[in-house]
Amino acid sequence: MNENSGQTPSSQSMRGSNQSGLRAWNERLLFTLLHTQGAMPKAEIARVTGLSAQTVSVIIRALEQDGFLEKGDPVRGRIGQPSVPMSLAANGAYFLGLKIGRRSSEMILIDFHGAIRDRRMLRHDWPEPKAARAFALKAAHELVQRLPEHDRARVAGMGIAQPFQIWDWSETISAPQAMMDRWRDCDLCADLGAQLPYPVFLRNDASAACGAELVFGTRAMPRDFVYFYIGFFIGGGVVLNGALHTGESGNSGALGSMPVRAPDGRTVQLIELASIFSLEQRLVTEGLDPDLLWTDPQDWPVPDHLISDWIARAAQAIAQATVACLAVIDFKAVVIDGWFPPAIRRRLLESVQAAMNAQNLAGIDRPLISEGSLGSDARALGAAALPLTDRFLITTEVGLGNGQTSGD
Repeated sequence: MNENSGQTPSSQSMRGSNQSGLRAWNERLLFTLLHTQGAMPKAEIARVTGLSAQTVSVIIRALEQDGFLEKGDPVRGRIGQPSVPMSLAANGAYFLGLKIGRRSSEMILIDFHGAIRDRRMLRHDWPEPKAARAFALKAAHELVQRLPEHDRARVAGMGIAQPFQIWDWSETISAPQAMMDRWRDCDLCADLGAQLPYPVFLRNDASAACGAELVFGTRAMPRDFVYFYIGFFIGGGVVLNGALHTGESGNSGALGSMPVRAPDGRTVQLIELASIFSLEQRLVTEGLDPDLLWTDPQDWPVPDHLISDWIARAAQAIAQATVACLAVIDFKAVVIDGWFPPAIRRRLLESVQAAMNAQNLAGIDRPLISEGSLGSDARALGAAALPLTDRFLITTEVGLGNGQTSGD
């Protein structure tokens, strides 16, 4: 089995080999370097990787001919010939990312730079396997057909970000238990892989969001951090030594199941206090349309007193969960992201920082509390990152137990 972390390697592993028979490794090394560092001239690539100038030239020439790389404008120095930066060609490869959510499913198409080229979305009251399969096939066909004809063969794969064990939460999402039980025997990865002409990969949705932050995030992160992603349910990811830790079952970072103390003194799971579904329930109680939360993640036309109350409860619970995480692993940062407007993410971040002041931190170091950078697109981007890393990048992942591909 093979699951990709969506993780770029450390500087220590950014070294190539001039020995014969290692062409594939050197190509991945070059792709990884250009993905993480951006455009670079051949001489700089050779210096960073330790490869000879001749080896770099041969590899770049072949990848340019194959359409994966492109030349930039010459940069003239004071002496000598101008240097020509090389970069990944945006249309060199494309990747599909499918997010299966509790209230909606979404398919995106990204290019080699990680830019979202197009998307399709399906709103539903709850996810159902047959409908998810039909949506995925239809959306994939439409997105690929919208590419120029000569680019369609450059689609390198599809990733799926899917909640694991969703049948345990049928009552919470107001879904019939019998319908949710259909997911127990559904292998969406294999089903889609049997019908599509490229490999298909699967990852837990919150772990996928964390992986997306590693591959496409715009903020520098420490080597060890814990990641909270707040959607209909809150989930998370664990990053150790710069690599996503998925664990034997692929479910490491199931932070929503962590016990925390509710305002009334009860012990409940984090998922009950820090998930958007609890805000959805408040809207229903107030006689408001819960779709206000799911139509547009950039705009929540919701009364501020409801949002403020939800943020206060969620922040206190996340602070408790953070302390529990720090008692086990010395995380240097806590990253918070989710399906909500950036302004609400910042308010939640500030509330978590304030809530940490009330926690007993004796014996542990206080971590940096940081925003994620991908928001509502994190899970779909994390799905799309799976075929990208599998085909092109060097990755270092901790725990390979539950990786799935359509080729398994």
